[in-house]
Amino acid sequence: MKFIGITVLLLFLSFSASAGTFLETFDGKKLEGWQELWGDKGPAVWEVIDDQLRAESREAYTHLLITGDSTWEDYTFELDVKPLKKHGIGGISIAVRVKETWLVRCSIFDPVIIVGDKPAIHEARMGCFAGSLRPGPRPMAQLVFQPYPLLKLNRWAHLKLSVEGNIFTFWINGEQVMEPTELLIFRQIEVFNDFPDFRTGGVGFGLWNYTALFDNITVTGDSIPNNGGFAVTPQGKLAATWGELKRF
Repeated sequence: MKFIGITVLLLFLSFSASAGTFLETFDGKKLEGWQELWGDKGPAVWEVIDDQLRAESREAYTHLLITGDSTWEDYTFELDVKPLKKHGIGGISIAVRVKETWLVRCSIFDPVIIVGDKPAIHEARMGCFAGSLRPGPRPMAQLVFQPYPLLKLNRWAHLKLSVEGNIFTFWINGEQVMEPTELLIFRQIEVFNDFPDFRTGGVGFGLWNYTALFDNITVTGDSIPNNGGFAVTPQGKLAATWGELKRF
């Protein structure tokens, strides 16, 4: 019996070491380990109030709060978000494989779409893309882009984005809105020459032209530290090369 008990314990310890879960519930007043990344204009407002993160952007430029390690590989990233007010054409995003300004993100937003000589369309959409937040016209590799209703104001929604190898899957409120989809980057096209492989990177979330609450940030996977916090090493620490990364 003693031998069996030791064997079970060793198996448990081995399993625990192979996978980790991090949960951020914003119970503290400071956002230690988080940084802000924005693509063009200045920062948004991020404030922990009543154990929830309140974010506000009044610009049509994406603002993201990012964390993690540039060596992270396969994981699932999920969060709760409650949009409070919409200030214009805007959206809410969840991002994975964040490295410098490069990332893969899924957004629920209402862009103005112009195709050729056809009249512009202003329509709510759900889209997932790989690209950079550097300002100016930038190519994006598309995974999905389709009509989808905006998240309802003053109601909590749950976003979940999973990445395994080069396959990405996205859920909204438990509904799989993007089936497992391979990210394809056509490097024979010149504009995609500088795209990275998007095989590793941290996580992020954010918004533009919205005020919203975020809570229950969860990351699970074999490469995630299972210690209740992000153990980021100097070698793997995320770094952004555009804008300012603001540490709280």
